Amino acid sequence: MKTTFTTVDLLAIVAELKQRIQGMRVVQVYDIDARTYLLKLQKPDNKCVLLLESGSRIHTTDYEWPKSPAPSGFSMKLRKHLKNKRIESVQQLGVDRIVDLTFGSGDAQHHVIVELYDRGNIVLTDKSYSILNILRPRKEGEDVRFAVHEKYPVERARGAKDPPTLESLKAAVASAKDNTPLKKILNPLLDCGGGVIDHNLLEAGFPPSAKLGQHLKADDDLTQLLQAATKAQAVVTAWADRTQSSGYIIKKVENRTKPDGTVEEVPIYEEFIPMLYAQYANRPHEDFSSFNMACDEFFSKMEAVKIDQKAMQQEKEALKKLANVKQDHMKRLQDLSNMQKNNILQGQLIELNKDLVEKAILVVRSLVANQIDWRQIRELLDEAKTRGDPVALSIKELKLERNTIVISLSDPYDFDEDDLLLDSDEEREEGHESTKMRPMAVEIDLDISAMANARCYYDQKRQAAKKEQKTISASAKALQSAEKKTRQTLKEVAAITNINKARKVHWFEKFLWFISSENYLVIAGRDMQMNEMVVKRHLKPRDVYVHADLHGAASVVIKNPSGKEPPPKTLHEAGIMALCYSRAWDEKVVTSAWWVWGDQVSKTAQAGEYLTTGAFMVRGKKNFLPPSHLVYGFGFLFRLEESSVARHAGERRIRSLEEDSDAKESLENLSINEEEELNLDDKDEEQENIIKEENEEKEDEELKVEDENVSVKENQEEEDSDGEGDDEDGKDKSDEERDQSVEFPDTVVEIAHIGGDQFALRPRTVSTTSQISQSSTGGGEEEEDKVVYLGDDKPVQVNRNKNNSISKDSKAGKKGKNRQDSISSTQQNNKNAKHQKETDNGKGCPPKRGQKGKLKKIKAKYRDQDEEEREMRMQLLQSMGNAKESKKAKGNKKDVKEGKGKGPKPRPSETQARPEAAQPKPEDEQGKKEEDQEEEEEDTPQIADDLNIVNALTAQPVAEDELLYAIPVCAPYSTMANYKYKVKLTPGPGKKGKACKTALALFMGDKTSTTREKDLLRAVRDNDLSKNLPGKVKVSAPNIHKVRK
Repeated sequence: MKTTFTTVDLLAIVAELKQRIQGMRVVQVYDIDARTYLLKLQKPDNKCVLLLESGSRIHTTDYEWPKSPAPSGFSMKLRKHLKNKRIESVQQLGVDRIVDLTFGSGDAQHHVIVELYDRGNIVLTDKSYSILNILRPRKEGEDVRFAVHEKYPVERARGAKDPPTLESLKAAVASAKDNTPLKKILNPLLDCGGGVIDHNLLEAGFPPSAKLGQHLKADDDLTQLLQAATKAQAVVTAWADRTQSSGYIIKKVENRTKPDGTVEEVPIYEEFIPMLYAQYANRPHEDFSSFNMACDEFFSKMEAVKIDQKAMQQEKEALKKLANVKQDHMKRLQDLSNMQKNNILQGQLIELNKDLVEKAILVVRSLVANQIDWRQIRELLDEAKTRGDPVALSIKELKLERNTIVISLSDPYDFDEDDLLLDSDEEREEGHESTKMRPMAVEIDLDISAMANARCYYDQKRQAAKKEQKTISASAKALQSAEKKTRQTLKEVAAITNINKARKVHWFEKFLWFISSENYLVIAGRDMQMNEMVVKRHLKPRDVYVHADLHGAASVVIKNPSGKEPPPKTLHEAGIMALCYSRAWDEKVVTSAWWVWGDQVSKTAQAGEYLTTGAFMVRGKKNFLPPSHLVYGFGFLFRLEESSVARHAGERRIRSLEEDSDAKESLENLSINEEEELNLDDKDEEQENIIKEENEEKEDEELKVEDENVSVKENQEEEDSDGEGDDEDGKDKSDEERDQSVEFPDTVVEIAHIGGDQFALRPRTVSTTSQISQSSTGGGEEEEDKVVYLGDDKPVQVNRNKNNSISKDSKAGKKGKNRQDSISSTQQNNKNAKHQKETDNGKGCPPKRGQKGKLKKIKAKYRDQDEEEREMRMQLLQSMGNAKESKKAKGNKKDVKEGKGKGPKPRPSETQARPEAAQPKPEDEQGKKEEDQEEEEEDTPQIADDLNIVNALTAQPVAEDELLYAIPVCAPYSTMANYKYKVKLTPGPGKKGKACKTALALFMGDKTSTTREKDLLRAVRDNDLSKNLPGKVKVSAPNIHKVRK
């Protein structure tokens, strides 16, 4: 298959590029790989993309080529010098396969020189051809160096040759040997290449592959050959005078064997040419209006052609293996049949020559019995042969080390001298084999008699016959198995070929990505450059940006086409992604992420600051997410045919609380089973978990005992207070006085980490006396008002006083009343919070037994957390509890709000909390509206495409679905609750590739998998499997130990 441009191809493409791209400006430069680059060009009314591949091709392209995630150094250099410059000229240097592209003019002029011969090269020079950058530095000879700061030798370009003369043609023919192809003789004299030479030789009347000595004699008239050579060279010299050349792609039809045994014809692209050569006139081909279009089509389909060729190669290998098995089977049967014939013949010859064999055995036995040396025995036999002894003449070889001799035997009753000529090898090949027994060398055992030797040969014949029968039966099964395996191989090759052709690489697959459980597309960058690309290209103002304050954390973007705030579950899953692709994975750190809106993220730094690649400025409020465990998952999504998409509508939707809790319970139960399977392989971690659980159980039991003691103490105090009261009227009166004196207790909430993502909240009362209300109503000193949110979105105003604790003097002076107030306050706090403890009511109280260790852990964990951050986290968790308030307390709060008008305003929503942009001026509003409208119009098709792609991917294929291909995906494990194929990943020592192969083997062994699903899983490339894993992992799944064994 042709992969590079010839001189004629380059002449045609340069002529077309002059008309197409000359005068266009360079907008951007991209690189596909280390040898291939894209130049995005445009005019006011036209756009195109120029593709340059070192050593291979240059043409414009209409296809979308996959660009490198981060531009290479060479691309950056091209961008620096070529961006916004106009292409002034496109020319070929002489007739060499070198193209010179000129950008800009005057002092700012630059050249890009593309070499399309040998290994190729791309060179960037200034106006004087001094090399600024080069793709492949090299040295030619001792004088010419292609390196930076050297001058590119433009003058070395080779000019076109003159048409050959009759004398030069005669000299070339005279120096050539017989059977030399005429094309090989003419090629050094011309610049046009072999294809044009063959074309003109055919038009001149020479047959294809004409050779010297067969179709042309050295002394023949060479006028006809000279005319063909002159026309061939004129193609090069007069190409500029041609009109726009057409393009052609020559095809080669190959036969492919289908799994059902039928043969299919597969056309494969073989060559692209700017003119239809005579040798290809009768070949299947495609016509194009320009040579540039033919080149673009040929190279864009090259990948599919390679897939077809690889498939046919695999099919040929499978069929060749089957043919080898059959051939080996036939050869083995033939050998066994020949062995039986020889054994019968040898036994018969021994019987016919019984006396001769007995005499030979007796002679050799007597010589050996007399202890004569073996060399002397051979000498004695040679002497006997010279005397004409018939017994000695019959012995051909002595094998005394094996105790055997070789005797030449023939049929004594059917033999004459003429029979020696009847059974030659040539006659046997022609089928004239003699029916008479030929003389044969027979090996005789000296330990047994002649008839016993014959019986041995007959026994060997019977064993060979049995072996032949077994071989026939076994070979039949082996052939059936080989044919079945071949059919399966052909079927798999055909399936994988079709899958690879249908496989479309989506735009988000170059990033880290997953689809949330509520059908939001979430993407993240793999490195700093990709983080930059994700934010700059794909983060819209109403998208959500998620990040974590950890080294290496990815910039995660939730694509939000609706513009509304995404559900909390999607935000939590995106937060897990940001954590798992950071240092937290390797260090096994449990922390939390945060999110902001897209319009809060910018690349504009503050005055005097600089933002590096992958760094962004976030302005406004950060919304922190709950701490997340590092639990990730690996699974597969399947691309559905359009007709099957409706069957899976609503598969990923925003679920109600009941549905979500059911899914969570099922996932937790599955996780328990998986951990059990995993712990079978890791005994150390199992022991650590058991010890940890025992310690937690002990601490919980101690806390329960303390709660019981506190409740008993409270009951005793309640009984004492009831005994001291005079009557029910006194109690009611004291309750009313207490409610009037205390507006609301000053409460401190302590957080205790229980385990996993569970936290215990322990509120405690600091001030409960009537001094709060007295000081608040007094007009002496002004007190600061603080607003507290208790998780129910209702603000409560608390007035802090200097006297916020109970003094000892007040306790002694007002023993009865203050004691009653203290008891009532305790009862109210018990109603408000179940986990409140009496021992926490004072600043100086030491922690009880069992709490000291927990307090240390809490202190170490939250040492960097201030009060404001703690309240913000608790509001996000929404775990502060809904305090049940009495009607009188609610009434007091209402009085405070309405009576004085100084109460707090309602808490703003998250959208209000985000910083608003400065109000635009009236004259700028119209322009801004128009820009926003244009952006919305541009984004609308992209949003629709994203939704179509996401909706066409399913994790729950059914038998009725028509599946196109499978896509491996890594996502938070909570997202994969409904996936058919999934495993859990946690930080561990396992390598990525091995983990993916283990998971794939587990999926392939699933009994519920259909044949189509297995084919799609098998077709996924190894590189695509493991590229999205966070790092070293430990795989967990039910029955995974069976796969590992």
